[in-house]
Amino acid sequence: MKSNKFKLIAVAVVSAVVSVNCDNNDSYTDPVASIDFSGTFVQQDQMARPAINTVFIAAGAPKDEFNAAIPSMMGAKYQSIFKSRLLALNAGYTTNALGQTADQLTGLLSTDVLGVSKTAKTTFFDGTNVLTGRALADDVIDVELLLIFGGPMGTSNAALTSDHVNANDKAFGTSFPYLATAW
Repeated sequence: MKSNKFKLIAVAVVSAVVSVNCDNNDSYTDPVASIDFSGTFVQQDQMARPAINTVFIAAGAPKDEFNAAIPSMMGAKYQSIFKSRLLALNAGYTTNALGQTADQLTGLLSTDVLGVSKTAKTTFFDGTNVLTGRALADDVIDVELLLIFGGPMGTSNAALTSDHVNANDKAFGTSFPYLATAW
């Protein structure tokens, strides 16, 4: 009885080794590499500056068109729409904490790209550096609200210059991609 068990185990091991082996066939085709990437692709979203197109562009066709626009063409096409919306949101707008007029701010925001400085601190806004990139901990929404509603000194309309979400509910990671884990 014992020898039959050993024979069965031996046959099973030999069968496994024979059926699962390596060969010298280098013609293996990677299924991912064989995916067809030909055709026309369409950009679906712009989000260099979070919430900007949500606030300044109406839903539906205008937003879809904005999201698919080439960034270098955005400013000329959308700056007047952004300015109209800015003044509808804040009829008393004169300049913001950066000294920008409505034309200057909306000209900057209507081109939805995130500039990155090679020499300055990477931040959305830290009181000194402005739009030199974006660090994970930057409170982007508060900065945007401050620039829209805060007035020349950043102190006007205090109730409208913060979303009052001042920290993540979880700490950022210490290795790439650094994002906090899902809750």
